[in-house]
Amino acid sequence: MRVGAAMNILVCVKRVPQTGGRIVLTADGQAIDTKFLGHTISPHEECGVEEAVRIVEKEGGSSAVLTLGPAEAEEQLRDAMAIGIDRAILLETGGTEWDPVSTAGVIAETIEAQEAANGEFDLILFGNEAADTGDYQVGVRVATALGRPIINGIKEIWFSDSRREVLARREAPGGGWETYDLPLPAILGVKEGLNLPRYPSVPGRLRAKKKDVERVALGTSPSGALGLGAGEDAAGVDSAIPGPTKRRLRLPAEERTAAEVIGHGPEAAPAVVDLLQRIGVLAK
Repeated sequence: MRVGAAMNILVCVKRVPQTGGRIVLTADGQAIDTKFLGHTISPHEECGVEEAVRIVEKEGGSSAVLTLGPAEAEEQLRDAMAIGIDRAILLETGGTEWDPVSTAGVIAETIEAQEAANGEFDLILFGNEAADTGDYQVGVRVATALGRPIINGIKEIWFSDSRREVLARREAPGGGWETYDLPLPAILGVKEGLNLPRYPSVPGRLRAKKKDVERVALGTSPSGALGLGAGEDAAGVDSAIPGPTKRRLRLPAEERTAAEVIGHGPEAAPAVVDLLQRIGVLAK
């Protein structure tokens, strides 16, 4: 990049169930039952969207948001455009969850097609990991497919004076910070805490409603997506090499809590004093 050149930023997000609700699995244990759940994107990706908007506001340029998911994922894309992202791309599936290998392969191919048509993305942002599956794979696999450097766990981003490098900082194990200098174009996996995401305004939502969402129909299965030939999976890997297979999802064991009634009314006062003494709040 030349000094003063505008930035072209892409943010990749994933539609996930809202984490505040009770998670229920489908009868076959292969997916989360989303009938009664709202959807959002992960806090990591919310920070990625906000960072892309801030970079373009400061440096100039353009921003785009991309997701792979069902038609309903348009909602999350329009939320991103409501806070300032310029355009959106939906890789539309039939609603079936794609594995990280297939997801990364299709995203990488889409990025290459987008760059051929609209110019190179200087910086591509992913959430550090998906909020539902926590695979930690898609960003790394996309970076490998595109031959670009990647660092995960990022909580601060800035650019060199020449705008040829991006500098990124993450927390180091055991305390302190690690700072990386990556040549552009580059890919970063960002974490919650990178910034404080803004809320979409009413005028922003109205503007986002009028914008077009670019759609790429992929169907219900990675097989044959984007015209892949026989013998390849959606990541461009020889299908003779076995990949990961999901067997079943399992919910963690629920933590049960209990309450003890130590008395009623004024008669409970001695028991309260005794309890406070036992836990060290009052001296004996």
